[in-house]
This record gives sequence, C-alpha cells and structure tokens, in this order.
Amino acid sequence: MLRNPKRRSRGGPWTAAVLFASLAMVAVGHPAAAHPVKPKAGNTYYVAPSGQDTADGRSDRSPFRHIQKCADVMVPGDTCLVLSGTYEETVVPARSGTAELPLTYRAAPGAKVTVSGASRIGGFEPVTAADVTEIATKDPFAAGSQFSDAVADGHVYSTSADLGPDVTTVQVFTDKNMGVEAQWPYPGLDLLGPSLQYAGAGSADATVADPDLTRPAGYWDGARALTGYWYVSATTTVKSSAVGSVTLDAAPPCVHKVVPEETRYALSGKIGELAHPGEWFYDPAAKRLYVYSTDDPDTHSVEVKRRTLGFDLTNTSHTTVDGIGLFATSISTGPSSTGVTLDGIDGRYLSHYTDITRGATDCGSTVTRGVGDTGIVLDGTRNRIVNSDLSLSAGNGIALRGQNNTATDNVIHDVDYMGTYAAGIAVQGNSQTVTHNTISRVGRSGINLQWNEVPGLTPGKDVIAHNDISGYARMSLDVAAIYTCCSAWMMGTSIDHNVLHDPAPATTSTTFGISGVYADNGQSDLVIANNVGWGNREGTVMLNGLGTGSHDNGVYNNTGGMTLFYVKEPGQSTGTEIYNNLGTIRGLTGATDGGLVLSHNLPAETDPLFVDAANHDYRLTAGSPARGQALALPGVNDGSTDAVPSLGAYQYGAPKWTAGARR
Repeated sequence: MLRNPKRRSRGGPWTAAVLFASLAMVAVGHPAAAHPVKPKAGNTYYVAPSGQDTADGRSDRSPFRHIQKCADVMVPGDTCLVLSGTYEETVVPARSGTAELPLTYRAAPGAKVTVSGASRIGGFEPVTAADVTEIATKDPFAAGSQFSDAVADGHVYSTSADLGPDVTTVQVFTDKNMGVEAQWPYPGLDLLGPSLQYAGAGSADATVADPDLTRPAGYWDGARALTGYWYVSATTTVKSSAVGSVTLDAAPPCVHKVVPEETRYALSGKIGELAHPGEWFYDPAAKRLYVYSTDDPDTHSVEVKRRTLGFDLTNTSHTTVDGIGLFATSISTGPSSTGVTLDGIDGRYLSHYTDITRGATDCGSTVTRGVGDTGIVLDGTRNRIVNSDLSLSAGNGIALRGQNNTATDNVIHDVDYMGTYAAGIAVQGNSQTVTHNTISRVGRSGINLQWNEVPGLTPGKDVIAHNDISGYARMSLDVAAIYTCCSAWMMGTSIDHNVLHDPAPATTSTTFGISGVYADNGQSDLVIANNVGWGNREGTVMLNGLGTGSHDNGVYNNTGGMTLFYVKEPGQSTGTEIYNNLGTIRGLTGATDGGLVLSHNLPAETDPLFVDAANHDYRLTAGSPARGQALALPGVNDGSTDAVPSLGAYQYGAPKWTAGARR
C-alpha cells in the first residue's frame, strides 16, 4: 500500500500531492484577480533619434531625443513610446510607478529599438614599421613577431582611445560582432567553441609545460593566463617563461595544480600575438587600440563598450520595459524593486569580462565569478522577465536574486563563455519560478540553482519546470543542465518536466558529472520528477551525498537513468525515495546503505519499448512493460489512461507535455 511521501522542511511537512498541486498552479500562471480595476490612462511621450529634448515629446512629430528625458518627466501611469533607432545611454528613471499605475517604456508598434552600451570610434591609421620599432623599445619581443609580420602585410591599424586602465573589461565590436583580445592559441571567433591548448607532460604545481610554447624565454612574462580544469576556470599572470614552459604567479585555485593533459590554458596581453582576423590589442598606458583588419577599419562600424547598463532600475518599481533591444549592455533591478516586468527584450552581449579570479586565491569566489552580477539581473521581489531572447555573455543570461521573481518563455544561448558557475539562468534567493525557457550552448550549466534566505522575508521553494536545455558543459565539467549545490535544505524545491539533452563538452578532460539534474554535495529536500534526458554520461539525475549527506529527496518518474554517489555510511541518504524511474541506476550500494529507499523502478535489462527512442520520443508503446507499474503519487504521475500510473516521465495515453519557450 502506497504511503504518501512527506518532505521535511523548515516550513513544515510537504506531501508530494501538495507540492505538485502548487507547482501546477504556478506553471499554468497565477489566477487573475476578480473584477480588476482598469487603471487610469496616463500621458504618452515619444522618443526618436531625430528628436530634441527641448520638445514637448507628446507626439511622434515632436519627440524627445533621449529615453532618459522620458524617464525624467514621466509619472505613474505614463508611457514612453520609443521609435526605431539606436540609443546610446543608460536610462535611470526619476521615479517608480505604482501597482495600479505602472510606468512603461515600450518600442513603438513596428519599431526596432536598440539601447546600446557601445559607442563608435574611428580615426584608424595603418601601423608602420617605424611604429613597430617604437613599440619594441618597450616590448622588444614585438620585433620579429607575428604582429610585425601582420604590420608588414598591411593588416594592423590603430587609433587613440581611452578605454580605461583595465584591459580585462575592454570589448571591441566590428559591424556588431565581438572581436577577441590577441592571444595564444588563436581561439577563433566562436566564444563557446574556442580552440584549446592543453598542458603537456611535465606540468605540475604552477608550471605549464608544453612543447608548443616556442616563443623566446621571457616573451610571456607578465602575460595573463586563463586556465580551466574539471569545474574550475581561473585567471592569473605569468611570473616567468622559457621555451617550452610558463610558470604562473599562482597555481589554479580549488585544485592547486596544473594537471598534465587535462588543464586547458590560453595566454594573452602580448601585442606580438596580434595577427588574426577579429583580434585586437589595447595599450592602456598609451591609450591606443590596435586591430587586425584586412581593410580600412573606418569603412566598418568599429565600436567599444562604454556603458554597463542600458536601464538602471536598481531603485525602481512597478515599471515595464517592453520590446526594447539591448546591445553590449544590460538591465538590473535592485533589492527594493518590485513589480518590474521585462517583456520581449532582445539582448546581445549582455556582460563581458576576461579576469575571473581578480587576484583572489580562494576557490569559492573564483568559481562563482559573475553568478550574482551579470546578465539581466532581477533582484527584489515579484519581478519577471518573459518572452525575451538573450545571447552572448561572459556570465549569465539572467540572474534571479531576491524572492518570488519569474523567468519564463525566454530563449537564451551562448552565455557563460568564461566557464564559471554563471549560467543561462542563475537562480539565487528563494521562491523563484523558472519555467518554459529554451537554453542552449552554455559554458557550464543551463540553470545554476542556489537556495539562499532573503533577510526579512519568509523563505519558500523554487519551481524549475518545463525548460528545454542543451549544449551545456562546453567550458567546464562536473556539471549538469540543472546544477544545484551545496549542503542546502531546499524546502521542497521542485525540478520537474524538463528536457535535458545533448551536453557538448569541448574539453578532452575527464567528463565525470555531466548529467541532466545534478544535486551536488549534500543537497536535501528536493523533488526531482518527470524529467527526460539523453546524452548525459551520468544519466538524467545525479545525487551526490558527500559532505552533509543528501536527505529527504523525492526522485520520481524520470526517464534516462541516474547515478548515486554516496559513501557506505549510515544516514547519508535517509528519507530519500527513488520511485517509478526508467533507465539504469548506478551507485546503489552506498546509497542504500545510507538509508535511501528504491521502489518500482524498471530493471535496467528490461526494454521499456518507447515509441521512438532513436528520435527521442520516450512515450510508451501499447506493449510497454512500464505501463501500469508505478506507485501512484497524486500530483506527480496523474493522467494515465490505465487504472495504475506508468513508470517514467510520460503517462500512457496522456497528452505529451512540452518543454521550452512557447513561441
């Protein structure tokens, strides 16, 4: 006889039925309030590149020039309609709207609007042999380098530009495409698919040995080094160099060593490497930008990043930004923000940095670089981002901070190109809702889930549901499409109805830990149900009970197998239930010794008879042995046309549920 499983939490007992009934309501959407009051219409202002801020802004014939002018004059209930064009500004609203009378910044019907963080530069001149001679007085290795060869071929140009003292924040675009800082090896222009170089035999501690390092002794001294191994991407400087090796200022944090054949690395900060299409080099002392180009850069649009935020909403509430494009910039709300809606944002190149470690030597601050402050940042309470297309970020696509915020129906790709714990969507705080997003091509995880209490607010569970995630683990390993860590009591957080498939690790390192959902290092009180995965080395679900143990998790009706990682120690997995799953389950011995309970999982040797497994249709055929074999878990496996529910993520005879953005 089935007992109703209970999840223990700080907020009291949760049954599976209660959890999934509440989830269903959230996934469908909050019910509309009865008899809504129609807000009073406010003023409408217009903005256009042809406008003047001295105009009245009250029609498209007398528009303002800047969106900021709207932000200065608008009061609750007003709308700013933005006409087609590019606006190089950071908009800081002078005031908030109210719940009844929000402020709205909206692209005019049919308009293509871009708020840009970049500005055009020009005045490029060909670099000459005399210039190389001058540069060589400070860097003698510039003479006789690939750079000097490119100069002789007429492919290097330069211009005066003050881009600040920190080269690691410089971002250069040609015709709206990001260039890369000159480095070795030349990475190419696919930020999530760079060419990689690996430490060779003899590497150890802080020294990279590699016979491909053929530059003269001293050439790389003072260069910046990017390293990556296992789950750690880090940056440091080169202390000394010789033919065949470089020695770093510090060994990579967390692992504390360079691992032969496993640690990938790249070196930058030397003008001698400026020799390939799309590359640039910036000299902050001389305030001069050099670019490699096959023709005159002034015949192209060359831009540099100047502004971090397009909309600074850190002190703003009850405000909507609708249909606005972002280029080389982002949007951020603040801890006090509430009622902010970002709808239909088309954002490219949201955040950029190339220094991960920033001088730190500790592991935690290194691996979490960018998690809390990059991409679209939604802090505060009851804010949401919907229907948006976000791509190209060194860190996140979206960061959800605070509490009761929502990300739904977004398409996110090519983010976390620095390979830290940033993600397509980085979930922090608690009580967050992440549903129906399509996430692909990410450096590490599609969704990075951290549960944190928010001072002064009652904590609650997160809902992560109906997301389609692929192409993860490109720049980091020991990871998953949905990754959560470490030793947190998750208050019944639900991870359900996600499709998690086709990870794409670019490294040759050991691929341990690539899974669909990964509860790492002692995560407890999770409900992981009705997820489907394929192509994952460790299966659709992985539980790691090391550290504090992994307790009171419910793993129900998933398709794609799983891995359990527990030591043989009593109490490591008490309260955890694994019911009704399809696929091989590895690591049972340590898990069951620790108190975990398994029931009604299809034996690995039994063919479930899917509709079309080769094409990833994992519904059950009429003859499937998974039909009518499940423990009934109300709210988890409802919907079968059989009297008894099915094993796996799809109930026999029920409509096939879908994942991903609904657009």
